[in-house]
Amino acid sequence: MEKMRAARLHQIGNPMEIDEIPVPTPEVDQVLVRVEACGVVPNLGNVIKNYPIWFPDLPLPALPAIFGLDPAGVVVAVGKRVFDFKEGDRVYVNPGRACGACRSCRANDALSCERFAFSGYFGFSAQANELLRHYPYGGFAEYMTAPQQSLVRLPDSVTFDQAARFGYLGTAYAALARVNAGPGQTVIINGATGTLGLGAVLLALARGTTKILAVARDMRLLQRVEELSPRRVEIFSTTSGQSLADWAAACTGGKGVDAVVDTLGPGTPSKAVTDALDCLRRGAKAVNVGGVSELVPMNLFKLMAAQIQWNGSNWFSAAQGQDMADMAACGLLDLSVFETTAFPLDRVNDALSTIGGRNGGFTNFVVKPQH
Repeated sequence: MEKMRAARLHQIGNPMEIDEIPVPTPEVDQVLVRVEACGVVPNLGNVIKNYPIWFPDLPLPALPAIFGLDPAGVVVAVGKRVFDFKEGDRVYVNPGRACGACRSCRANDALSCERFAFSGYFGFSAQANELLRHYPYGGFAEYMTAPQQSLVRLPDSVTFDQAARFGYLGTAYAALARVNAGPGQTVIINGATGTLGLGAVLLALARGTTKILAVARDMRLLQRVEELSPRRVEIFSTTSGQSLADWAAACTGGKGVDAVVDTLGPGTPSKAVTDALDCLRRGAKAVNVGGVSELVPMNLFKLMAAQIQWNGSNWFSAAQGQDMADMAACGLLDLSVFETTAFPLDRVNDALSTIGGRNGGFTNFVVKPQH
């Protein structure tokens, strides 16, 4: 195992190239993972083409770079100071990287680390370049190193292809945790048919949320979402011409919903965000995880007077990832709904170019480096 194949981006705007590079050696607190599947993030095309222009404050890894956000595979080597993981373990690698030394990290809030970065994707500040240099391996390679604290142990019932969806699932799970979605609550999932939105519906069901109001455009996809749990999921198409607030009020006996999880992404009209916020009851919570980039006009007096909490969330911890794996193992989280479209490593560019034609959130695009 002296050499491996890796898809690397050499220049912004160009296709990735398949290179032969040395297999990395894990450091004392790292493992070496043979990557069996890596999720293809729908936003990756934007990241490698447009982020340097759109978001110059969000640095990309130094080129040539190995991207690939959501790897899953088998541990094949461990460092001397690795505990609880061994060769042969099936794992998902959470790509979130924190420094461990800043004030947030020392307060056990790694997601707020001042150097926080996604290995194989991008960083959230200029300081993130330090971590991107230290963790240069994404999932579009046959092997990668990963710190032991990033690993999620996979049960046999979760396939590598399903685990390659954990990034979006975990993002949704963390958002639902922020609004305390669970029994007795009614939650709007805004953008419920997309990659992130469908995960939010599945996890809201797994968390025991009493009623889920799924909001999106495409009625055909919404009907598929409703079929996941017809007793607990109700659907609303934003193309119906009806008032979302009136519909939500009718679904809740006029009280309004307990929470909104907004999974809508860049390019979404701001009205789609504010329409959902208008459905909240007094004292409710809202969280944005979709990354709407447009300016959204907010009635701050209304939010204040109604004691509504609104915040952002963009990732999840490895511990939350383990929660999801355990929920899948005991049958609470149904991952069988995903329809996998797989590409070998040398067709990674085809995966990026065709992902726009996916069947909403039900399609699961993965790259399989070992094929």
